[in-house]
Amino acid sequence: MLLPVGNAVLQAPRKPPEPSTRPLIPVAAAALAAAAGIGWLIQRRWKPPRAPKQRAAQALTAGAVILCFSVALDSGLEHYRGRFKNRLMFVGPSVALLGLATAAYLTARPGEKLGRSPQIVFAVAGATGAAGLGFHLYNILKRPGHLSALNIFYAAPAGAPAALALAGVYGLVSRSIDSAKAAKFAAGLVAVSLLGTSAEAGILHFRGAFQNPAMYAPVVIPPITAISIGAAALSPRTSVVAEPLLKATAVLGIAGPILHAYGIHRNMGGWRNWSQMILQGPPLPAPPAFLGIAVAGIGVLPLLEEAQR
Repeated sequence: MLLPVGNAVLQAPRKPPEPSTRPLIPVAAAALAAAAGIGWLIQRRWKPPRAPKQRAAQALTAGAVILCFSVALDSGLEHYRGRFKNRLMFVGPSVALLGLATAAYLTARPGEKLGRSPQIVFAVAGATGAAGLGFHLYNILKRPGHLSALNIFYAAPAGAPAALALAGVYGLVSRSIDSAKAAKFAAGLVAVSLLGTSAEAGILHFRGAFQNPAMYAPVVIPPITAISIGAAALSPRTSVVAEPLLKATAVLGIAGPILHAYGIHRNMGGWRNWSQMILQGPPLPAPPAFLGIAVAGIGVLPLLEEAQR
């Protein structure tokens, strides 16, 4: 567009073109293919015990492993970005790593007797997560505007400490899941976990203006899955619906980091500026929380069916 200015003619600056979403299609296809391949390998390699109680216990500890891994990376990166201003910021990642080691050992050796040590570790993890959630809520409320959308978007996130608390509870439940009541409690816990994690994803994706259609998936699928597994606790027939939905949620947990890596690629500097973009771009360690919750839910379903026969 030409603009006359006196006897001169100036050319108005052109608006930079909007980034194309077409590359998202092959990336999403590759992410789903990778998720399916990883899921197939896990299913082939992991041979859970036939007894539903042992399978449920092992699935809950496996879920705790994935949640602790996600929290250790996520909180480590976020607290590093905050320069560990408060020395208590070292506690969350450290306890998450301790919970990760304990839960991983119990998952690999489901019949191992370790006394009360695992319960103590999981109780500490749960208490640390609950305390961290309180600190993060205090961080939100003390800012100007208090409980405002801006503070919820950009203040300390509630998702990471809540996930650590869930990992601790998963571990504690896994040590005593030997009745129908415990199985129903575990199913309800999985449902609440899905709703909370989906809410956290919804807040962050709303902050990102849902610029890609794939950002709706973790906001739509997990709540439906939560309803289905809650229904499975009441009627074993609905587990036919709950199982494929839990597997779809697990795929979200695997495909999410791949799509977030693509989001980092689209930011200024991309992966060439990885030291900044890994802190400012979409969080890579967050989506695997869906995988951990889904794994726990899939393992609990057979025990629900057995308990209601």
